[in-house]
Amino acid sequence: MPESEVAKLERWADHGALWRVVHVSERRAIVDLCTCYGEPVERLESDDRELIEYLRGRESSADSP
Repeated sequence: MPESEVAKLERWADHGALWRVVHVSERRAIVDLCTCYGEPVERLESDDRELIEYLRGRESSADSP
């Protein structure tokens, strides 16, 4: 079973890295996956409903769920 998008973000943060919301709408989420220093290294783009709900009202991994 593939890892969910939410699990990927949580694992990313659990390992000391950061993520930042670039865009979130009803249909799409775009998140920059960054180093612990804030440098973007990967971009996650998804239409996953669970991820969109998880990100709603958050700007980064520093915000509480």
